[in-house]
Amino acid sequence: MQKAENSSLLHGTAPALRLQPPTGEPGAPEPMADGNDRNARVSPAGCTRRDFIRQLACVPALFPRVSGWLPRLATESGDHPTLSAVGRRPLPPPPSPQAPPQLLSFEEILELYKEAIPPSALRDKMMLLLRTPFVSNRAAEAGVRPLKPAVGSLGRTMRVAQWNVNRGLEFDAIRNALSDAKSFTAQAKSDHPETQPEHARRIGEQLAILQSTDVIVLNEVDWGVNRTGFRNVADELARALGMNYAFGAEFVEVDPLTMGLDQRHLDPDLRRACARAGDSKHDAEERARAAMKPDRSRYRGLHGTAIFSRYRLENVRLVPFPTQGYNWYRDEKRAGVAGRTESLIGLATFDEPLIRQVRRGGRMMLFAELRDADLPCGCVTIVATHLEDRTAPDIRRRQMQDLLGLISEIDHPVVIAGDVNTTTHVGMPISVTHALNQTIRSPGTWAARGFFEAVERLTPWGWTYSLADDALAFAHRFNDPTNASVPLFMPNPEEKLFRVVEEFRFADGCCFDFRGDRERSANHRRGKLANSNERGAKGFLPTREMARTYGPVGRYKIDWIFVRPHTLNHPCDDGQSYRFSPHFGRTLLELNHALCRPMSDHSPITVDLPLDEAGAGAGTTGQA
Repeated sequence: MQKAENSSLLHGTAPALRLQPPTGEPGAPEPMADGNDRNARVSPAGCTRRDFIRQLACVPALFPRVSGWLPRLATESGDHPTLSAVGRRPLPPPPSPQAPPQLLSFEEILELYKEAIPPSALRDKMMLLLRTPFVSNRAAEAGVRPLKPAVGSLGRTMRVAQWNVNRGLEFDAIRNALSDAKSFTAQAKSDHPETQPEHARRIGEQLAILQSTDVIVLNEVDWGVNRTGFRNVADELARALGMNYAFGAEFVEVDPLTMGLDQRHLDPDLRRACARAGDSKHDAEERARAAMKPDRSRYRGLHGTAIFSRYRLENVRLVPFPTQGYNWYRDEKRAGVAGRTESLIGLATFDEPLIRQVRRGGRMMLFAELRDADLPCGCVTIVATHLEDRTAPDIRRRQMQDLLGLISEIDHPVVIAGDVNTTTHVGMPISVTHALNQTIRSPGTWAARGFFEAVERLTPWGWTYSLADDALAFAHRFNDPTNASVPLFMPNPEEKLFRVVEEFRFADGCCFDFRGDRERSANHRRGKLANSNERGAKGFLPTREMARTYGPVGRYKIDWIFVRPHTLNHPCDDGQSYRFSPHFGRTLLELNHALCRPMSDHSPITVDLPLDEAGAGAGTTGQA
């Protein structure tokens, strides 16, 4: 069966660059969160000021100050190496075609769960899967060519989309949204017959934009997992779209919960995806249990990121991040009573509990080169990535530095797209008891912070001040993690990541485009990155929504597209060339919510990159 599944796939060898294995892989040094071998274990005095109460209340956006009892996951920025200190290093050499890696059997995956240090042969087999991209160019071989949609005065463009598809749980809807406008529109009308004409027009416009994309980056893509019907999601979507694709495995899902062997806890997302009209809660749960029934012959347990393209994919490489920040095997296995309590609070607040996910692997980057005579320099590099959510913002910044260090020598356009998890808070589930013990019982904690810190934590005056200050900070960074951080008053821990990208220079002096012009943005809004990522009345339009939200709480802008154009040596200089610069960045919110259920907990985003010099004042909003 494995040979049949892999017969159409080409791939490359494991990267020659010697990088640390993904977090959680035994038998080798683990990537450290703070640059040493403690792997983010820190002293009680090294605590962030804000994270414990925020996690306890499950309102992460509102309570950054009063939640200061979570041990620090990373040192202050001054302790981290800068990009130059991290070092510029070339990408691994292009892979050479050979037979695809062998997939893991059900029994082998179960052994990877049970054994912290698996046999060396099994570990090597797993590591090859986690370092080898699966690539299919069958669409190019069948004669498929890029659409290069024309957009107003921009002329022909490369249209790029990014979408975190939440594993592909709503596979049929996602497939139709990407490839079958007629079926999708019919379903939308059936689900919402009362839709107003103007809203239906916007959905149709967004559908047309998404279906004319030539390059699509998808995060959270399953291959052979119960919850998505054991589909090879990337391969099936590529066949439906008539596109080439590359898939990189980020994790091997080894948890008995994911494998269907333990059904005590069902993922609410799966229950929602399995529910049918008129189903009771019990009916939906039974459908979910049936979907999770183990199948030893079909389980592959792979989960990762994919690039789809009408351009041929060349020199595809999969590189794990040297910096990981969270150990998905060890730390998830350690989840105790306190962690389960927090999960229940999350369920009650946002209808999103923290479901245990024991995995082997870690976050990674997937690189692919696209070549065409109409492209600037004849080549574009696509970088698809997914930064860690269960870690501190400083670690995500270091992951971005890892990525930038690998592409610094590239002398042609680059597009970075993916889920960057810029939530402005630490997403790691914590042990409440451990955090309390470390903070309250340690004299060093209070000695390090002093009398005023104690007053802030232990008096009504301090609580009032903290809440008021937090409200101000929340308003400052709401849906705009690019806003400048103002220490003490309006901190924004994600701002450093964007500053790193904005200040980065390639070896040839070029940089990423941070421009935001009214005439080149989808909704005529100005501001940093407005051309590439759609802004709203305040900040950016959110791309991630919890199952249950409270006004602005539970909505985040965490999916991004960054573009290095043809020639640009200052990120905000509107006097320079706009060839292959981002235009009309969109967040397709209405499309994601067009059916009875959202297709994903993330909305797709798109951007248009003109293949020729772009005129200003197009009077268009990016529709082909």
